[in-house]
Amino acid sequence: MTKDVLVSISGKHIDIMDDPAEGYETGDDAVEVVTPANYYCRNGKHYIIYDEVLEGMAGTIKNKIKITGNEVVEIMKSGITSSHMIFEKNKKNLTYYRTPYGQMLVGVNTRNMEISVGEDKIDVLVDYELDVNHEPLADCKIKMNIMSKDSEGFSVLS
Repeated sequence: MTKDVLVSISGKHIDIMDDPAEGYETGDDAVEVVTPANYYCRNGKHYIIYDEVLEGMAGTIKNKIKITGNEVVEIMKSGITSSHMIFEKNKKNLTYYRTPYGQMLVGVNTRNMEISVGEDKIDVLVDYELDVNHEPLADCKIKMNIMSKDSEGFSVLS
């Protein structure tokens, strides 16, 4: 894979407090981000680094994704907000998520994780439960696609 990549990250969470009998899910929030990033592989670990700009706020968030084999995905954020979330299948990890408004204790219980590493792309799917300050909050899915910018298979719509 080349150093210059494009990252597509889509996340979805469904609030566990929603009542399906009501016929709608108020907490079904899907978000997708496509951004240029830098990629490198060191000691068998894949690293993806990119900056994130938040609307209405000064400054940026530096993001680093670290993929270790088929077992661990780490998402590290620093800047306006900071956290170090670790996803390991069938394991719960806790971290502090710091924001300009205060910090929260965040727990991620990874139920399933699929990682596929190819010559010019990496696909990651993580299915997890999210809790904040030991209170269950949402069922979540993150899908990441990392692809070389000069890859033939890349299109903005993929």
